[in-house]
Amino acid sequence: MSSLFSAQLHPGRALGFLVLGASLHDVLTRLKAEPQRFPKLDLVYSPTEPVKEPVVLGLPANGIRLRFDGPEQRLRLIEILDFTKNHIFLKPANDKERDLVRPTSTASEATAPADAAPGPTFRHIYQRFLGPTYDGEYVPDAETYVLSYPGVAFTFPMRRKDYSPAKDVVSLLSSTAIPSSMAVFSGDSWAQARETMWTEILPSLKTFAPLAKGKDVFPDEVSLVKIHGGGKLQLFRKWTNASFWIMLGETTPQQLVAELGPPDAIYRKNDQRMYIHKLRAASNTMARPSGNDLKRQDDLTDTDQSSHPASDEYDSNDEAVEDSTVANVSGECFYNYFYLGFDVLVSTPTTPCRPPPSQVGNPSIPEPPFRSTHADRLVATKVILHGNVPGSYPFNRHRRCRWEISYLQEPSDAAAATTTTANSEMPFPEIEARLREEWKSIYPSEAEARQKQRGMVLNRGWGDSPGSSCELLGGWEESGGTNPGVGKGRGEESTTTLYGFPGLVFEVLKNGYVSAVTVF
Repeated sequence: MSSLFSAQLHPGRALGFLVLGASLHDVLTRLKAEPQRFPKLDLVYSPTEPVKEPVVLGLPANGIRLRFDGPEQRLRLIEILDFTKNHIFLKPANDKERDLVRPTSTASEATAPADAAPGPTFRHIYQRFLGPTYDGEYVPDAETYVLSYPGVAFTFPMRRKDYSPAKDVVSLLSSTAIPSSMAVFSGDSWAQARETMWTEILPSLKTFAPLAKGKDVFPDEVSLVKIHGGGKLQLFRKWTNASFWIMLGETTPQQLVAELGPPDAIYRKNDQRMYIHKLRAASNTMARPSGNDLKRQDDLTDTDQSSHPASDEYDSNDEAVEDSTVANVSGECFYNYFYLGFDVLVSTPTTPCRPPPSQVGNPSIPEPPFRSTHADRLVATKVILHGNVPGSYPFNRHRRCRWEISYLQEPSDAAAATTTTANSEMPFPEIEARLREEWKSIYPSEAEARQKQRGMVLNRGWGDSPGSSCELLGGWEESGGTNPGVGKGRGEESTTTLYGFPGLVFEVLKNGYVSAVTVF
């Protein structure tokens, strides 16, 4: 039997550790760390538009449902669907604790639904728990009456014939009426919050007092990464106007740690899956390939090095290639920033890819303040931005990192009053068309361009374990209908296609959305 989930209600901000504005990755990681309290997690998402439509996380054993927006994957709505499976209380300042539903037992174990009150009564909510409020809103199609407070709302069933706009809330609802659900949201009322729920800029989690009591100080999260080309990335902080530049081939590990904090993990790079291509390149040239050549051939598969097992299975007789490979990976490692949504490869310097044709000589792109000439120093040479797309194989290894390619802008309407920039929410075919147009001048012919830019299929399911243990339900039917064959351990999409352009590698899912993009 699972232990009862007990949480303090913070109207408009949180229910226990479930804070509005928290990322899907953070919430899932916390829930999965306590399987006794949260034994079952159901993730419902749109298979065709997983980064645009809301993502729903159900906790059936706890009577809770969490709703996240698709683009940012931030917690927007907390719903209580079964009051017998949790213990919710309010702790007003200078007052004693108030229970929403008084537990029938003081034991830590959850009581059986038959032994617990089915939910709070209207009288308890209105008289003691939260106090009086304005008249609510009647929804005739659903035959429900919504009693709204700032940041909290209760939904009561009410037949059409029982509702009258001339009656006040006390006259409409029986004192013993029990709500079917409760919602925690950001806003003064439920009617007002519905309009901006999925797009509102929520306050920083660091401003939430219960979380701000800790002594640890963390930098603000990275909300957007702008890819400027030529190995230059601009990282924007959430809730501030500050930004930080990563310049591939120049930015040092010390600068990364100073701006981003220490990495969550460090992965020592030792991936031999492209060994056959390196061997062929070495035999064709009758000489050892340079470290840069080997690195460039690796770029198509280095789209996720956060948890790949190292492999050393290769022919020991091929000493020339082996020695060159070992020399190349010596000292190389990935700085894994799981809670920021990206990885950074730290290695000896390599020359970044050329700037896009449209950006040559652009004065708005800064140059490094100084350049070091030490060939053995370690610098950032590659950045992998993760999409955390629901249904993808590496789901929930990283939080979602939003990005945009600043030099790929097109008019968004015929009048050209506004422009749209290629970004992490755009289907890859649209991004691909813009990239082909941007880079067409560097290829002798369109046929050669398409030959260089053709896709390479990758199956992440061979040898790795999936990053998520939650049950992926896939469709939008919350009544229990699921996609055939989709269930625990089988819902992840492990086959992806890699597409390479100068300085960029995209890992694309079958639904056309980008799972990860590598900048080099």
